[in-house]
Amino acid sequence: MSRTLAAVAALLTASACGPPPPPKTISMRMVGSPASASVTIDDIFVGRLDTVAARGVALPVGTHHVSVEAPGYLPWDKVVEAKDGAGPLRLEVRLVATPE
Repeated sequence: MSRTLAAVAALLTASACGPPPPPKTISMRMVGSPASASVTIDDIFVGRLDTVAARGVALPVGTHHVSVEAPGYLPWDKVVEAKDGAGPLRLEVRLVATPE
């Protein structure tokens, strides 16, 4: 009998908690050029630089590697820290043309 009560209590406790809250995110905005450059965060393509500048990106709290690349330009890389409770991250990217 006590085994059954313990199982029922465990089920009631688990169902009362509900689904876990969504992970906290921090807004990241970017400005820069060229507008057609590709933005990658943690090895995942997120869009063109002009799109990321217009819409922003929601980064989960933690450390992230941001890369921006475009043909004819040197790549741009930065490690950023998205901190809980901090304001939005703002990155300025100006790719440098490759020397000829």
